[in-house]
Amino acid sequence: MKSIVPDSNPKPLRPAVFFDRDGVVNRSPGPGYVLDWDVFEFNPGFFEAFGAVKNAGWLVVLITSQKGVGKGLMTQADLDEIHGNLQDSLRAKFGRGFDGIYAFTGTPDCPHQSKPDPEMIHAAAEELGIDLARSWMIGDADRDILMGKAAGLAGTIRLLGEKPVGEGAEAVFTIENSTEMAAQLMEIMSISGD
Repeated sequence: MKSIVPDSNPKPLRPAVFFDRDGVVNRSPGPGYVLDWDVFEFNPGFFEAFGAVKNAGWLVVLITSQKGVGKGLMTQADLDEIHGNLQDSLRAKFGRGFDGIYAFTGTPDCPHQSKPDPEMIHAAAEELGIDLARSWMIGDADRDILMGKAAGLAGTIRLLGEKPVGEGAEAVFTIENSTEMAAQLMEIMSISGD
């Protein structure tokens, strides 16, 4: 029987910022879905927020629910194309994209659980080596904030918008619009000492 000796120099865990997609990274489609790249529109301030997190050496992860796939409104290939174009846009601007993209699609073969279940955050932490106790979630819906809390993150940031804040879904910080994301994240990262 072969024994496995653990690595004596394990890679240190890194903090991350988990971004919700619709309403945070890009303008919310309202009650519908972003079904193709032509209607994907980055939120003002997102690029600054992404750059601030990357420049601080933190990981940046996209966590999104895209049930339009499960409802037959779009295919997995359509979603992959949107996320491929998203990554290409970030690489063109920053030389790098999201460190990971995790999407719940509502299809029977989807490996992930729907928000607010923290499974997608836990999967990212395991695959990318993330220190959850030093990481943050930024979202615009109760399910995003509840997911971050359930995952044991350091905190959550709520981007206020049309959606009401439910009981128990209060975030550590709230911001009025997407242009405030970078400043709030830089403050958090400076306090954490990373």
